Amino acid sequence: MQQAPLDGTAIVYADGAFNTPNGKTAHGLVRFTKRYRVLGVIDRPYAGRDSGEVLDGKPNGIPIFSSLQDALSESRERVTHFVVGLAPDGGRLPAAGRTAVREAIEAGLHIDSGLHDFISNDDALRRAAADHGVRIRDVRKTPDRDTLHFFTGDIESVDCLKLAVLGTDSAIGKRTTAWLIVHGLQNAGYRAEMIGTGQTGWMQGAKYSMIMDSCINDFVSGEIEHAVVSAYRNEKPDAIVIEGQGSLMNPAYPGGFEILAAGRPDHVILQHAPTRKEYDGFPGYRLHSLAEQINAIKVVSGREVLAITLNHEGLEPGEIKDACRRVTEETGLPCYDVLAHGSDELVELISRYLRGHADNPR
Repeated sequence: MQQAPLDGTAIVYADGAFNTPNGKTAHGLVRFTKRYRVLGVIDRPYAGRDSGEVLDGKPNGIPIFSSLQDALSESRERVTHFVVGLAPDGGRLPAAGRTAVREAIEAGLHIDSGLHDFISNDDALRRAAADHGVRIRDVRKTPDRDTLHFFTGDIESVDCLKLAVLGTDSAIGKRTTAWLIVHGLQNAGYRAEMIGTGQTGWMQGAKYSMIMDSCINDFVSGEIEHAVVSAYRNEKPDAIVIEGQGSLMNPAYPGGFEILAAGRPDHVILQHAPTRKEYDGFPGYRLHSLAEQINAIKVVSGREVLAITLNHEGLEPGEIKDACRRVTEETGLPCYDVLAHGSDELVELISRYLRGHADNPR
């Protein structure tokens, strides 16, 4: 039986960005979300096609439309939400996106956005939302300080396996891999919880989440710790998987350090795109080698990288296995493409550490 969505049905706006790095929020939502039942995506270049087929070569039944009007007239259910699925550098809403938001408000749809351009700060859009009785939810808005948590050290009481999915760069698939690991562990009979650390993880319905980009720096570590500790105390899981943010060495997005410091994972899964030579969005900034990044993780946290997970961007399907083999030869670590080939092998590897953790609790 299909689980009812937490919030309702949704059309995801990604016009001009679907199947590009600037559409990663939309990508996450068409792959998996518990918060909405996604009924369609708006993106004129791919209109008329199936979003799963475009993104992963696997149809998922979620169509792509050229406009909101088409989506509303052709959707099989009543739409309740308009979700901004764009994720551009700097989190800015383009002019065409603002027009689309206005159209959605006038159609009576609630607005959810993870951008840094807060729609609720726009006087005209805020008034329009009030006039039409809809809610604007800017999920990257900084929470009230009174609701935030400072680091306490309670993380040391968490006595289950903690894994962090970090990346050698930003926008490299960390969140998708984290979800695939969680679902794979659950399918194997383990109790596993996802800790979301970004706006898309929250939009996908991660029960235990903090949004790092919205958090005042003094409270980032405490919010990470609070999410992990809450998941452990409330759910009693066998494993907790922490979604990474940014990377260790991307000059604009060094969020991996905070995950290591506050989440205190037992092991790290490292997501890597072997075709990338420079950091995302920063031509001329050389991507540090796998060896350098693995060593940095060990120096900073004292933890080992358990495996490499491959982002196959720029590779043909027949090239993926050879790419994984080359990564293993370079690092001595197993390498898996869980998006292309599933998570079973990686879950089997993790299960050995789960059994070891159960035999040797703290």
